Amino acid sequence: TFSFSHSPKGFPKLKNDTFLRAARGEETEHTPVWCMRQAGRYLPEFRETRAAQDFFATCRSPKLCCELTLQPLRRFPLDAAIIFSDILVVPQALGMEVVMVPGKGPTFTEPLKEVEDLLKLRQKVDVTAELGYVFQAITLTRHSLEGRVPLIGFSGAPWTLMSYMIEGGGSSTMAKAKSWLYRHPEASHQLLRLLADVIIDYLVGQVAAGAQALQLFESHAGHLGPEQFQDFALPYIRDIAQAVKSKLKEEALPLVPMIIFAKDAHYALRDLAHAGYEVVGLDWTIQPQEARAQTGKDVTLQGNLDPCALYAPKEKIGELVKKMLEAFGTQRYIANLGHGLYPDMNPEHVGAFVEAVHAHSRHINKH
Repeated sequence: TFSFSHSPKGFPKLKNDTFLRAARGEETEHTPVWCMRQAGRYLPEFRETRAAQDFFATCRSPKLCCELTLQPLRRFPLDAAIIFSDILVVPQALGMEVVMVPGKGPTFTEPLKEVEDLLKLRQKVDVTAELGYVFQAITLTRHSLEGRVPLIGFSGAPWTLMSYMIEGGGSSTMAKAKSWLYRHPEASHQLLRLLADVIIDYLVGQVAAGAQALQLFESHAGHLGPEQFQDFALPYIRDIAQAVKSKLKEEALPLVPMIIFAKDAHYALRDLAHAGYEVVGLDWTIQPQEARAQTGKDVTLQGNLDPCALYAPKEKIGELVKKMLEAFGTQRYIANLGHGLYPDMNPEHVGAFVEAVHAHSRHINKH
């Protein structure tokens, strides 16, 4: 592995720790709120900053990542920042080429087709060498935030990354990737294990660089049924939480709260609540009360307003937020959307969402 002797100290003192307190299950005066994809194309300043640059070149520029991470915080009183990056930097670290194709999204020039293709992947990844640019972005951003809010680091989870590496891009069925699970279970586990090992080092490196919380995105969980999730996703999700925590202890690094977001995995909420994460993220297709019943009292929930609710008039957004807060309760809860912001959303409506969470949760807490 790699040494953390270079881990930077002397970060500014944190002024607003509401998000971290909620993540750890401590009491908060208001419900904290942030948005997945909050640094994104719905902001004109984001499009301007990104205009001249290739997407992955932007990801490799610590200065640009820092700027893009800070942009939404200049506009909205969000309670957390999430580093601007992409989940596909991990397959890149394994030696795969990914390009961003306008109108199509991320595309692998040579996806994995046969089991033999696994031999082309780097079997041992030095994350500092391959992903050091993300660590630099995190350190720079943590300083530039000046303690305003905590900084979240993240990674894609093994199954989600595997599905991209085999499909070569987005897919509505994931049939190619899923066929590996049925036809080549051993090779699938080999690939998932390789990914998990890199992700563990990558997440630990993010904490060493200054990340104050970590989110694991299992964005393609909904393509799996309960059995395949049990076999090919959950064991690695569990293992990542456990290994990251034990490595953080070994390296005398802060034990930061971890969030698991497995989109459309209602069938696994009970298991996810016991997978070693302080926070379980939810998409918009589950009832808050149902999610609480399934996950119990010992985890914090995060979510889960339908992103498309932000197309509604502002008053309506306020009503939906109030209903959501009443359903989840204001404690052990982090408000968010059930998935990321879309590029055509009105920034003012994002502001209305953030302000409604603060106003209504304060009101509920007082009364």
